[in-house]
Amino acid sequence: MNKPTLKRSLKPWHVVMLGLGYMTPMVVFDTFGIASGETDGHVPLAYVIALAAMLFTAFSYGKMVRAYPSAGSAYTYTQKTINPHLGFLVGWASLLDYIFLPMVNILLIQIYLTAIFPTVPPWIWVVLFVLFVTWINVKSVKSAADLNTIFVIYQFIVMAAFVALAVWVLNDTPPVEGSAWVHPFYASDMSISPLIAGATVLCFSFLGFDAVTTYSEETDNPMRTIPLAIFLTALVGGGLFVFTSYFTQVIFPDVSSFKNPDATAPEIALFAGGKLFQLIFLGASFVGALASGLASHASVSRLLYVMGRDSVLPNKFFGYVHPRWRTPVFNVIITGIVSLAAIFFTLEAAASFINFGALIAFTFVNLSVIVHYAVRKKEYRTPKDFISHVVVPLIGAAFVAVLWYHLEANSFMLGLVWVAIGFCYLVYLTRMFKVKPAEIRETEDLLEDGTDQKPANA
Repeated sequence: MNKPTLKRSLKPWHVVMLGLGYMTPMVVFDTFGIASGETDGHVPLAYVIALAAMLFTAFSYGKMVRAYPSAGSAYTYTQKTINPHLGFLVGWASLLDYIFLPMVNILLIQIYLTAIFPTVPPWIWVVLFVLFVTWINVKSVKSAADLNTIFVIYQFIVMAAFVALAVWVLNDTPPVEGSAWVHPFYASDMSISPLIAGATVLCFSFLGFDAVTTYSEETDNPMRTIPLAIFLTALVGGGLFVFTSYFTQVIFPDVSSFKNPDATAPEIALFAGGKLFQLIFLGASFVGALASGLASHASVSRLLYVMGRDSVLPNKFFGYVHPRWRTPVFNVIITGIVSLAAIFFTLEAAASFINFGALIAFTFVNLSVIVHYAVRKKEYRTPKDFISHVVVPLIGAAFVAVLWYHLEANSFMLGLVWVAIGFCYLVYLTRMFKVKPAEIRETEDLLEDGTDQKPANA
């Protein structure tokens, strides 16, 4: 009897919406004050730079998912193309980002609700919403995707309302000078260094476009759908960031207008539409965190599933798929249990765990394109192939190197500790690299005979 597998129930638009939900479009307002200070009032231009940088890595993800349409994402790509043991460590590092993001979203939800209901113990909100998100993801990824879509559309509506109110405010006040309309993108005294620094900060707003690769085994024709979904997620998300930050920048030319530049969203909403709109606006921030929680919860459970299926994590537990719901139930539950740790964490502490894993994944996906297509398949002899399989991934890796340089020290140190733990587990798993797990043996055989053209989940 065949083991149950993940159910192909997602439409292409489901996948794009899950990616956008993961990215959280409303984050543009939360980071605006910080980015405006970094860029000297050129946030939209910094977003354009960040989007351009991320599209190179998005292109690399698209190339690799065509070669290996597996839910394992960067873990699978590195394992199949570069080195199986290195692939495990990339997957292990990615878990740090994937598994803590659901907790960060639960913490945000708890913070929002505690501010509204200060007499309710914060742990109650954590437990209630962990149970809610876990149950939705246990039942089916399509249910999670449908609910996530509603939450993302609500964010779109609120962002559109903000732009309309911004235009109304600008028309109702003394005329804005012509230079003020252009300033978000150009000023005679602008400098490139602040723009790069700001774009580096804003690149982290794009984390999530890569997560759509974890749905590769739950959508039809993934080799066509997933690359397109990756590109659209990054492009639509980036377009929203540029468009809304432009009108925000015209209204607030510099950070001196804010009482608290580190938390600008409430002030932006209050100025644009008053108290009522501020409540609607903050409601969108709340559902944004919930949408990201649903999407990130689904993503990490799929990565754990592939690692379990490959027997680099205990197969009976992590590789299990519920025969009726066709979801990796145990992985969804364990992600929920980890999210309950939000009771004991602060937002700053939880956030320090993410980003390292994402940058590891970005780095090795770009390198995987070069190794798979240029080195092993020798597809670099024509100008088109050379650009696609060498130049673009090298540029993507270079942009990621800039992000590495600006990564917070705490994130870097915690990431290294996590990788060290993973390395120790790998040494134990392989008995000092003498015994190879089944999937690693299979992968090394493929690398030796060069017959790795078959998709990983075939």
